[in-house]
Amino acid sequence: MRSYRYLIVGGGMTADAACRGIREHDSDGSIGLVSAEGHPPYNRPPLTKALWQGKDESSIWRGTEDLRVEETLGRRIVALDLDKRSASDDAGEEYAYERLLLATGGTPRRLDDAPDSIFFRTVDDYRQLRGAVGEGTGALVVGGGFIGSELAAALQMNGAQVTMVFPDDGICARLFPSDLSQFVTEYYREKGVDVRTGEHASAELIGSAEVVVAGLGIEPNTELAAAAGLPVDNGIVVDDRGRAGGREDVFAAGDAARFPLVALGTEARVEHEDHANTHGRVVGANMAGADTPYDHLPFFYSDLFDLGYEAVGEVSSKHSTVEHWKERGREGVVAYVDGEKRPRGFLLWNVWGKVDAARELIKGAQPIDESAVEELAG
Repeated sequence: MRSYRYLIVGGGMTADAACRGIREHDSDGSIGLVSAEGHPPYNRPPLTKALWQGKDESSIWRGTEDLRVEETLGRRIVALDLDKRSASDDAGEEYAYERLLLATGGTPRRLDDAPDSIFFRTVDDYRQLRGAVGEGTGALVVGGGFIGSELAAALQMNGAQVTMVFPDDGICARLFPSDLSQFVTEYYREKGVDVRTGEHASAELIGSAEVVVAGLGIEPNTELAAAAGLPVDNGIVVDDRGRAGGREDVFAAGDAARFPLVALGTEARVEHEDHANTHGRVVGANMAGADTPYDHLPFFYSDLFDLGYEAVGEVSSKHSTVEHWKERGREGVVAYVDGEKRPRGFLLWNVWGKVDAARELIKGAQPIDESAVEELAG
């Protein structure tokens, strides 16, 4: 049986960030990392962004091994014994620990009618898709949300003939106000993407494509935690230190964790890079005794051909909005507000360097009007 002071289950960005948080407070404690992927931790956003724009694949690796972490790759932890502080993997090997972190991430949602599709998530998915796509390749992107929109733009810019299909009325319709979603949808069509809204991927459409890639979001990997008796509710439920089940020796972080979102007075599960890095680092530090609350309000960002945005807080088309546009669809700010006009989130559309100011407006919880949004837009 291997034995570690800290055992990390998972090998994504959160796992690497946690190792860094641990090392900030414990330079000597042994760290073991067990990952189902056959690769050490890497940055995930470039898989739909920078790598399609000429960035070299060597740039994605995070160098976790430099932190003196013992990595066991291509193995999946399948059972936990919390009383004995031990874990078992799918090859029958056992691991003892003093502190445990579940950074188990999520599994892509799948299409039952297209099992041979690329359900995009990993560097291996990127390699497979990159190898399948060339000039004129007929590519079908299933999904019109965050990942689908990035993939469609990346493939079109790399010479593919892209068809996009999804049941919503427009691209990122669950995030953007309706008129902005429609603007982006028409913008994609102008770029040559065949965008088919209000549709599901038919067998005929799937069969006509040379390559099919799906970006349908993920389901958090909570089975291991649930089987061990830890609380699960759309994620592994943790407190503001990242502790799970009221225990001092079991933690969870990143995509798989449901945590107190202090600034908005709610709980949330967030699947973006900023949260993976920040939550992972704070929770890793707490495993090593830092006792620091996680009160960060995560942001995310995207590139859509020549358009780009940063967003922070609750960005949902279900909210009412207060907006200011220098040029509609090209540069402006959308504030997502509650019934009393207090901001819950901001969409900074081709407006950069304003995430911190937007965070402060959300934390201030005071009603805002268009003049306040215009001031944020700069």
